[in-house]
Amino acid sequence: MAGRVLEGKRVAFLATDGVEEVEYVQPREAVEKAGARTELVSLKAGKVTAFNHLDPSTSYDVDVPVAQADAGAYDALVLPGGVANPDFLRTDPDAVRFVRSFQEQGKPIGVICHGPWTLIEADVVRGRRMTSWPSLRTDLTNAGADWVDEECVVDGNLVSSRKPDDLPAFCAAIVERFAR
Repeated sequence: MAGRVLEGKRVAFLATDGVEEVEYVQPREAVEKAGARTELVSLKAGKVTAFNHLDPSTSYDVDVPVAQADAGAYDALVLPGGVANPDFLRTDPDAVRFVRSFQEQGKPIGVICHGPWTLIEADVVRGRRMTSWPSLRTDLTNAGADWVDEECVVDGNLVSSRKPDDLPAFCAAIVERFAR
């Protein structure tokens, strides 16, 4: 991650209450360090409470409610995990539309842990090789993805990773992919 390879890029982080803090903070720091401007997009204005596993942690300011967000204004998207976060996101039509728009525009998407639930709901995983938290294997397979148990998988515009332990590889891969 040498230099500011993402200078001039704008990256959306789509998350809500229950986002796994480390899966939000470390990727955001990585893309910002590489020069990107980042924004937290969420279901509502105000704040999002991150979690450290199942324990509430820090709250973060929302930059844009997803109902007002335009995927065309961003160069890339990151979907952090946490169990509750993607479950809430996948039930929100605006969040699903936002995610689907990135795929339709061929823009890079980074997703980790339970984050693929939102991709499944957006119907954008069919035929894709990806990884996730192990409990999502059946969900991804049923949605048409080729699930593999690897630290980080890059398939076209999609970068996926399994868990917090994989964050170093995930962060390096999203910066590299977002720089293209």
